[in-house]
Amino acid sequence: MLPVLSSRVFPVTRFLAFFVAFLTVSAHADVRVLTSIKPLQQIAAAVQDGVGSPDVLLPPGASPHHYALRPSDVRKVGSADLLYWIGEDMESFLPRVLGPRSKPTVAVMTLKGMHLRHFGEDSHGHADQHEHAAHDTPQAADEHDHDHRPGSLDAHLWLSSANARVIAAKMAADLARLDPANAARYQANKKAFIERLDALDGRIKARVAGVAGKPFFVFHEAFDYFEAAYGLKHTGVFSVASEVQPGAQHVAAMRARLQEVGKTCVFSEPPLRPRLAETLTAGLPVRLAELDALGGTDPVDANGYERLLEKLGSDLAGCLEQL
Repeated sequence: MLPVLSSRVFPVTRFLAFFVAFLTVSAHADVRVLTSIKPLQQIAAAVQDGVGSPDVLLPPGASPHHYALRPSDVRKVGSADLLYWIGEDMESFLPRVLGPRSKPTVAVMTLKGMHLRHFGEDSHGHADQHEHAAHDTPQAADEHDHDHRPGSLDAHLWLSSANARVIAAKMAADLARLDPANAARYQANKKAFIERLDALDGRIKARVAGVAGKPFFVFHEAFDYFEAAYGLKHTGVFSVASEVQPGAQHVAAMRARLQEVGKTCVFSEPPLRPRLAETLTAGLPVRLAELDALGGTDPVDANGYERLLEKLGSDLAGCLEQL
């Protein structure tokens, strides 16, 4: 009988070991992280690498400027343990559903240490911008909100790797607080992410160094953070905000400016190329290309944010090198 007893005890022992392991994992279940847009999701994926997978509200191709929330989106907002968004200057559709949330919600534009840019007008009537640091306290942030015109903030702040470092640090701290068992892993992931960004900055600067003086135009004032970080500056912009269509006078002026510049690149944003692109560039030595500020359908993983910035540099330089 002894052999029979032993054969039964062994699987029971394995079952008990498995059950204890299951209880341990269950006690430290994934923290449900939700971000408004994919670039924030990619930063969260770097911090959560090996522990959890962040979710995102906007599907590929959707515009954060005028997205319509679905019932499933509202449920996601309500159930997420941590929610990260840019702020009202970007996702104007979100505030109306954030009120009922009792769990942490972070508008990253208000984080201490963020470098923000604002749209303005210089003496020539062209779009101009200046930088400032985000305020340290929620009260100061509220006061700041009253200091600028609605929509005057350039909210494409994720295109600065310096800002990505600040966002990653906040995410790591929040996750460590909610999931202390994995706190060391979150901090290690954050450190590795920042080290990779240091190397990435060097690669992008080297990639675009040869085209820094070449003229290029953008349809949407979306890339100034990226340009400022890597020594670039667009020659002209057709619309400060993607949802604002330029008037006939401005279109004529931009056409004249394109004629004056000669060989150049005009960048639009996927998934749709504005019909105006063909009208503006017809008969001119202009190359039409795309810059994707959101990352499209690129896989979400620990290296996704780096691929986003590196592709911007490669796509921009790739067009300008052919002039």
